[in-house]
Amino acid sequence: MKLEQFFEKFELFADTPNAVGKMRELVLDLAVAGKVAEQDANDEPAAELLQRLITFKLANPLMGRSGRSKEGPVEVEADADGLPANWVNTTIGEVLYVIRGASPRPKGDPQYFSGTRTPYHWVKISDIRKHGQNGLLMDTDEFLTEAGMRKSVLLPKGTLVLTNSATIGVPIVLGIEGCCIHDGYLAFPTFPHDLLSQKFLLYLFHTLKKHAERNARGLAQLNLNTDLVRSFPFGLPPLAEQKRIVAKVDELMALCDRLEAQQQERDTRHAALARASLTRFAEAPTPANLDFLFHQSYPITPADLRKAILSLAVQGKLVAQELDDELAETCLSRLGLECTLDPVDSADRSNDSLPPSWSRVRFEDIAFVAGGVTLGRKLGARKTVSLPYLRVANVKRGEIDLSVIKEVSIAEEEIERYALRENDLLMTEGGDWDKVGRAAIWKAQIPVCLHQNHVFRSRMRSVEIAPVWFERYFNSPDGRRYFESASKQTTNLASINMRQVRGCPVPFPPLAEQRRIVAKVDQLMALVDQMETQLAASRAAAEKLMEAVVAELTA
Repeated sequence: MKLEQFFEKFELFADTPNAVGKMRELVLDLAVAGKVAEQDANDEPAAELLQRLITFKLANPLMGRSGRSKEGPVEVEADADGLPANWVNTTIGEVLYVIRGASPRPKGDPQYFSGTRTPYHWVKISDIRKHGQNGLLMDTDEFLTEAGMRKSVLLPKGTLVLTNSATIGVPIVLGIEGCCIHDGYLAFPTFPHDLLSQKFLLYLFHTLKKHAERNARGLAQLNLNTDLVRSFPFGLPPLAEQKRIVAKVDELMALCDRLEAQQQERDTRHAALARASLTRFAEAPTPANLDFLFHQSYPITPADLRKAILSLAVQGKLVAQELDDELAETCLSRLGLECTLDPVDSADRSNDSLPPSWSRVRFEDIAFVAGGVTLGRKLGARKTVSLPYLRVANVKRGEIDLSVIKEVSIAEEEIERYALRENDLLMTEGGDWDKVGRAAIWKAQIPVCLHQNHVFRSRMRSVEIAPVWFERYFNSPDGRRYFESASKQTTNLASINMRQVRGCPVPFPPLAEQRRIVAKVDQLMALVDQMETQLAASRAAAEKLMEAVVAELTA
C-alpha cells in the first residue's frame, strides 16, 4: 500500500485511538527514511553535502571562554540499512554544534528575573505550548534583567532549540529576538541555512524524540545531555531532496489537519445526536426509541447508556405501571413497615415526580443498617479467630471484587454480629469521589466473611423485599447525587456516615414493578455489554489493521 492510499482509506483506521496523531507520526518516520519524496540522480550526492557541512562547522568554531571549541570529536556510526543510495549516514554532532542553556540562580531573584517586559525573553517549556505557532516560538510569559541574561544563554532569532528535560525531545525555532534558554534546553547555533534545511531537521527531531526517551538519562526526571544528542544518528539527504521532503510533509500534515477537523466535526455531530437520543428515550422510553440508543451511526458511550438506564429505572420511566400491582403504601402496611420520612423532608405529593403507585421512604424504614468491625482493636484475653473481611476496595458498583481478600482477628462472640449473610447490601463509606456510596450485593461467595467499619451492611426488614432494587438506586445518578450532596467533603475526598445512609430517601415501587424494572435493567445492561464488546473489538481490529499497514509502509 502506498502512503496516498493509506490516507484515502482513513475511515478504516478512524476508530483507532489517536488515529490522526499516529498518521502524523508515520509521515515523519517515512520522511526521514526517504520514503515520501522521489530521489533524483541529478541532486548533489549527500556525501558531498556532508563534507561541505563539516567544512562549514570547522570554519565557524563555537568558542568557549578558554578560546577552544567546546566540543570534541564525534564518532560516526556505520551506514544505516535501508537508506536511499544517494543519502549518507551521519550524526547531529558531526554537522552541528550543540550547547546547553543556563539558569540564573536563585530562581525568581529580582536581580535576574524581571516583573515586566524586557528585551530578554525567558523561555520555559510551557511557552512552547502557549506561544508556539507552526514550529515558531513567538513570545514568552517571563523576562530577564540584563544581569539575568548574562547568567543564561542568549540566542538570536531563528535558532533551533530542543527540550532536554521534563518534556524531552520537543524542537522549536525561536521566532523572536532576545531569547534566553535555561538548562532544560539544548540549542544548535551557527546553523548552515544554505546547506541544511532547518525545517527538515525540525521534522527529524520529532522522530528522534522516541529515541531520546529510550536513551534519556536521569532518575527523578528524564533528561538528555549534549553528548547524547550529538551522537544521535540520522540519514542526511541531498539538500534538494530535503526541500522536496519538507514540501511533501507540509502537504500531508495539512491533510492530517483536515482529517482531524472532519473527525472532530463528526464527533461533535454524533455527540449531539447521542444527547438527543438519550433525551428522546428519557421522555418516552418505548421500544422504538430504544433503537435510537443503539444506533450504529452515532454510538452512545456505554457509560452514558448505563447511567441513562439506571436514571429512568429509578424514576419509574423504564417499564409501565400496572393497575393490578399492589400499591407500595399498601405493601409497606401489610409488611408492618412504617414510613418515617418527615413531611417537611418529603416532596409535595402533587409535585412528586414518582408514579402515584410508588412511595418514598427512608432507607432505614425498609432495611437494618449496621457498621462493620474496626481494625486494630485490642481484644485482650478474649478467644479470637482470624477471618476474611471486605474492605472498601472490595465493594465496586454492582459487584464484589474478591481478587484480594485480607483477614482480621475477631473475638469469637462477635462473629455473628459482623458476619455477612447472602443478599446483604453493602455500601462504601467513601474515600475518593467515585467510592462514596458504592453498592453491591453479597452472594455468600465465602462461607464466613466479615466487613470492616468503612463498609456499611444493609439487611432488608422483610424477606419479600429484594435488595437488588436498592442496589440499582444507590448506583444510579439519582442515588449518587444524594450522597454527593450529603457527604463530608475535602480535597478529592468525600465520606458519608451511617446516619446519612439510614436517612436516605429512597423510592419504593410496588414489589411486582420492582421485579419488572430489575429484569428490564438486566436486559438493557446485557445489550450495553454486547455493544461495549463490539466497540472494543472494532477498535482492536482497526488498530491491528493500522499496525499492519504501518509495518508494510515502513518495511
